[in-house]
Amino acid sequence: MKNIRELADAIIERVHRLIIGQDEPLRELLAVFLAGGNALLEGYPGLGKTLIAKSIAQCLNLDFKRVQFTPDLMPADLLGTKIFDFQENKFVFIRGPLFTEVLLADEINRTPPKTQAALLEAMEEKHITIGGETFHLSSEFFVIATQNPLELEGTYPLPEAMHDRFWCEIVLNYPSPQEERAILERYEQVMVTAHHIQTVIEPIAGKPELEDIRHSLKEIRVEESIKNYLVDIATKTRMDGNLIWGLSPRAILIWLHVAKVWAGMEGRDYVIPDDIRRLAKPITRHRLFLQPEAQLRYPDVDTYIEEFLETVPVPK
Repeated sequence: MKNIRELADAIIERVHRLIIGQDEPLRELLAVFLAGGNALLEGYPGLGKTLIAKSIAQCLNLDFKRVQFTPDLMPADLLGTKIFDFQENKFVFIRGPLFTEVLLADEINRTPPKTQAALLEAMEEKHITIGGETFHLSSEFFVIATQNPLELEGTYPLPEAMHDRFWCEIVLNYPSPQEERAILERYEQVMVTAHHIQTVIEPIAGKPELEDIRHSLKEIRVEESIKNYLVDIATKTRMDGNLIWGLSPRAILIWLHVAKVWAGMEGRDYVIPDDIRRLAKPITRHRLFLQPEAQLRYPDVDTYIEEFLETVPVPK
């Protein structure tokens, strides 16, 4: 798994030329991308969510587009639309910004459910259907949706079904005082711009390398005890009175795939229980909803997850 680890380390090193800190969220986001999923990124404004997304796309030489989700955004603004070409005497399809390789859906909870739902087919099937015609997206199509936890007025919370479409919810926190001082030192003279990203970060891989990486993931072994561990976790969440409902089969399948990538990024060709436990929060924090009475005991779902994991026997 040397190639997976080397690629991941090289991407992280280059992104850190622009971003100071945020190492763990960056590794989680990269693991989701290499596994072929989509990610929900949550953090306060100004923490570098857009910069991280652009930097990863630049490292992998992928097309990048950003869409600001607003209350008046319509599905056609995202997908595209058919217009009548009088010269050709036929309808032609004008592609929207969804036709890219890395899509940043900025503040996805600010747009109405109808537009949010327009992403579902694209995220799951990597194609869209308009007027009975199917249009295929890039095999590298990757959605990074962001949410701002501060402002709730005028927002449309994502429905539970759409939450489950995102493989992970990754949380960006404030940098440490040391990291923040380093940010001031690095950017005392100039702010980061799109041109700055292109000059600082050179592409280190492309589609052929990504295909090789994803093919090599099939070689990562998962012992029966690890699979049983995941099933035990899911089963126990479904019987836990603290939760409104438990994890779905899709959730533990996603957990398994991301854990395989995480093992590869660590240089191993096998998954260990620590990989499962390390990914518990990003995989489950947006899938588990506490009962009202449980919310009085747990300040947030992350605290619940930490306590819950201690109740499930770890395979030896």
